[in-house]
Parts: sequence; C-alpha cells; structure tokens
Amino acid sequence: MDDVRIVPARADDVPVILRMIKGLAEYEQLSHEVVATEESLRASLFGAKPAAEVVIAYAGHEPIGFALFFHNYSTFLGRAGLYLEDLFVVPSWRGRGVGRKLLGHVASVAVERACGRMEWCVLDWNESAIAFYQKLGAHVLDDWRVCRLTGTALARAASAGA
Repeated sequence: MDDVRIVPARADDVPVILRMIKGLAEYEQLSHEVVATEESLRASLFGAKPAAEVVIAYAGHEPIGFALFFHNYSTFLGRAGLYLEDLFVVPSWRGRGVGRKLLGHVASVAVERACGRMEWCVLDWNESAIAFYQKLGAHVLDDWRVCRLTGTALARAASAGA
C-alpha cells in the first residue's frame, strides 16, 4: 500500500471523477440515476463556491479509487461534521486496503478540521461494506443506515490512513 497515494482532485480530474461516479452507480445498481456531466461536476466541485471535495487514490499514474465529502453540521454537538458522500475503489483493487486508506484519509481531514463526527450512508444489502465499516469502529444505525465515527474510533481511523 506504500505505492498508493491519495491526492486532492483538480479540475482536470473531472473525467476521472465522473468515471468513478459511474463505476459506483453501476456497483450499486443505480446507473440509471446518474445525470452528472463533466460540466456539472466542474462547476459544482471547482467553481466559485465548491459544494464538495474529492480525493483520488492512485497506484502510479492509475486512478484506483476516490472519495467525495463535504461539511455538515450537528446542532447537538454545536460543531461541523464531515459527510462522506461517495467512497469507491475500482474492482481490480478491492480487498487491498485502498478503501481503508481512502476512508482513513477523509477521517484525518475531519480530525484536522476539528469536526465532531463523520457520517455516511450504506445500502442495507451491502453486507461486506457494513462489516468493513463496523470493523473500523463505525456505528451502523439500523433505522437510518447512517454510519458514524466519533471520538476514539474517528482518531483511530484517521491514524490508519496516515
């Protein structure tokens, strides 16, 4: 995994980002719902007011995964949080720790920014992903299917991605 690097996406990475989004949608059996275009992604991610941030995992020059995230806010904590919208690893790289490294990277961003928590959703049929998240210390909320890392588990996930 030492040869895998995670870097912030740039505007010229939009074709890679869209390809990853389509790969995720295919995996989730939701390809029919993808309406994003390179133009819409460029405007919303790299325009005057970016709506989210993207990091891309590379093995050499090959993009092998990505994570897209943005800030949310917890009124209960009175602090910002980080919401992980997408986490995707190309099929040929799954099971090699790339997902853990991406999630750990995003967790480290949350820690650096003093976020109170990190949340994301997982499809209820995706048992392997649910097991992966629980192994990291995430709580899967049965009624919401929202995953949350806080406190020690968030710090542990952040250090795992360093």
